[in-house]
Amino acid sequence: MATYIYETIPTHPKQKPRRFEVEQKMSDAALTHDPESGLPVRRVITGGSGIVTHGASILSMSRPRGRK
Repeated sequence: MATYIYETIPTHPKQKPRRFEVEQKMSDAALTHDPESGLPVRRVITGGSGIVTHGASILSMSRPRGRK
C-alpha cells in the first residue's frame, strides 16, 4: 500500500491548509474531501527517495580493477 499526502483547500484566504497522510492502494480513487473536516482536498506530489538500485556502487569504485 502506498502513502499519499493530501492538503485541504481553504475556503478563506487567511485559513491555512491542513496536510495529512492516507495509506491507500494504488488502484483506489484519490480522496476528494477531508475525512475529519469535510473540506475539499488535493493530492500533494512530493519527491521520491532517490534510491538507485542499478549501476556501479560507491564501494566498487575504490577497488582496483584487474589482476595484480
